[in-house]
Amino acid sequence: MNQNPPDEPTQLQKTVVIINPQGLHARPADLVVRCAEGFDSTIMIQKGSEKVDCRSILSLLTLGATEGTELQLTAQGHDAEAALAAIGELFELGFHELGQPSQ
Repeated sequence: MNQNPPDEPTQLQKTVVIINPQGLHARPADLVVRCAEGFDSTIMIQKGSEKVDCRSILSLLTLGATEGTELQLTAQGHDAEAALAAIGELFELGFHELGQPSQ
């Protein structure tokens, strides 16, 4: 049987894209780390074949993710859904580095 045991949460995934012009540099990476530290789940981010822990700023920086880069977030744990939503929002907001949208 290849079913997950009932106490083992499934892994959730979310695709995000770097939209800020400076990419995933030190300040945005720090925001991701601080956000990830607020959750119990294991949270990973992947670019191509390279997969790193969202709690490691140095690992995030080694991804060299520039504007337009597509990344895959994965989370596993009881708060995985909330973790992906929170970290995904940082990416969607351009890490608060974008000008205010005109409406």
